[in-house]
Amino acid sequence: MRKLVKRFVLRRITVAKNPLEELVSSIISQQLSVKAADTIWKRFRGLFNGRMPSAERVIATPGVRIRSCGMSGSKAEYVKNVARAFRDGHLNRAHLMRMTDDEVCERLVAIKGVGQWTAEMFLIFALGRSDIFSPGDVGLQNAIKKLYGGKSTPQAIERRARRWAPYRSYAARYLWKSLDNE
Repeated sequence: MRKLVKRFVLRRITVAKNPLEELVSSIISQQLSVKAADTIWKRFRGLFNGRMPSAERVIATPGVRIRSCGMSGSKAEYVKNVARAFRDGHLNRAHLMRMTDDEVCERLVAIKGVGQWTAEMFLIFALGRSDIFSPGDVGLQNAIKKLYGGKSTPQAIERRARRWAPYRSYAARYLWKSLDNE
């Protein structure tokens, strides 16, 4: 890890002003390369004049129009599910900021289409939490295997990541950076 810290400079992560935008972006990124996710994200925002729309506007947009960005029907519905959670008050920025990591994950994974990985990415990149690690992330698995060799199962990675607490989010970001994926 020291090699990565010496080699790379990480940009600072700030708390997201618009958690809906961050969560929609994370859903779009699920199981996609960074390049593919960026393309779909730009197309999605392009539907709304290059901006992130309100939750109400996402909900009102026909699913076929959202799918035209390159999303599957399921993913388009997941985006709408997240928008409904914000519209209905199940999620809001102030509330999320006060919640523990586990409480945020629990609240998020209760929304159909938001899994553990998405919740973990949200904690790191939207809420700026410093001690989050996603052992199931394929990029982290690949980076750890490349850097350390040996087993890169989620369990082996979790054991290794414990050493980096309470700064596992930074370790994850250095590992991603080593793959040029951040």
